[in-house]
Amino acid sequence: MMFLPTQKSKRVFFAILVFAFLFTSGQGCFRSGNKNAPAPVSLTVWTVFDDNDGYNEAFRAYQTEHPHVSFVFKKLRFEEYEQRLLEAFASGRGPDIFLVHNAWMNKYKDLSLIAPMPKTLDIVVQETTGGLKKEVIFTEKKVPTLTEKDLRDQYVGTVADRVLMDYKQSAEAQKEELIFGVPMSLDTLALYYNSDLLDQAGIAEPAKTWDKFQEDVKLLTKVNENGDIIQSGAAIGTAKNVERSADILSVLMMQTGTPMVNDRGEATFDKFPQGAQTTGETPGADAVRFYADFSDPTKDVYTWNSEQPNSFDAFVTGKTAYFFGYAYHLPLIRARAPKLNFGVSELPQIANAKQVNYANYWIHTVSPQTTNSNWAWDFILFMQKKENAVAYLQKTEKPTARRDLIESQIEDIYLGPFANQILTADDWYEGKDINAAEESLKELIDLVVSGSMEIKDALDFAVKKVNQTL
Repeated sequence: MMFLPTQKSKRVFFAILVFAFLFTSGQGCFRSGNKNAPAPVSLTVWTVFDDNDGYNEAFRAYQTEHPHVSFVFKKLRFEEYEQRLLEAFASGRGPDIFLVHNAWMNKYKDLSLIAPMPKTLDIVVQETTGGLKKEVIFTEKKVPTLTEKDLRDQYVGTVADRVLMDYKQSAEAQKEELIFGVPMSLDTLALYYNSDLLDQAGIAEPAKTWDKFQEDVKLLTKVNENGDIIQSGAAIGTAKNVERSADILSVLMMQTGTPMVNDRGEATFDKFPQGAQTTGETPGADAVRFYADFSDPTKDVYTWNSEQPNSFDAFVTGKTAYFFGYAYHLPLIRARAPKLNFGVSELPQIANAKQVNYANYWIHTVSPQTTNSNWAWDFILFMQKKENAVAYLQKTEKPTARRDLIESQIEDIYLGPFANQILTADDWYEGKDINAAEESLKELIDLVVSGSMEIKDALDFAVKKVNQTL
């Protein structure tokens, strides 16, 4: 007797087929609860200046994709950061992810404290299957990182100059240029101004050129009958009481065309540019003289001296009209002087000359000591995604390092001037001891201002001291 399937038996048969498909599909993947699922990973992140507010959103978003990854965040004070970092690495307890200043990169590479970014990462990706019975599976994938082209296309030019460095996997291997980190933001030196003091002096707009800056300083400076400065036009001209005085002098040299270093990385800011006429003062000497004139009582641009308070303190208390600072000074000014009527303008330039601005930034990188290199680099690249970069920059109020975000910041009343300068920002290799190099430039200023040395001799002296740090 022939068996004719009933409606009920058809449904049972179909259910068996579906179950068999779900059971056999996805072989080779790691299933939820399987011993091959990724083990818990804890990434330690050390920063300076940044609070965890700038990272929390990225932490949460990353953990949505990779629930087995957790984060330990630590913010350190700038004054202690490098010392604590070096001590931690010496004891084998350094962070997985940390920040390195752009001027420290060569030093940290030579000390083997930073690792190159691999060209691909082995990452276990969590996915949920479709079908009647949803199931979490884990698939190991090779994820590409950044190529040199990606780096140059996505980030402003000065970044590649700092993070691309020669590397040999072994003594027998060929040298290759690899990426040692990427920045979330890029700061530049700008000109802060006291709007009320400029208005009272009849100055409608902050200076865009150094010629105009000199004219403004004359109008803004007030000196009493004893020759004491009672209102400074600008905090510039000395070393110890001017914040980032070495940066100001450096960018003046760079704007005048001073050759800061040669092909071997040796300081040459006492020299003429290659192929230039070698008569008169070198561009470096011209920059030093320009800087020092603002603290020379015999000059008509005299506006500052060693008796003045720290330049930042002078600005927030209304004692100076112009202050050279970075975007990181913004929250500090607001905290110290919430009622101060101030603005930010781009750094003055030499009229009708190539624009040059000064870069100052921190780079996310990975320790060679970490046992979680793949996950550390993957998180750094995750933070660099456009939507995550936007969230970070909005939370921290910092200028971008990404080319595709510059336009979105240009209209910002405070960040706009910084964003406008990013494409022309540069720095120079100051040797393996940036602190010693900066002190050499400050000593150069002091020697000239005090009259202890002629400019040419002081430049030669400073160059020799910087080259001792190479």
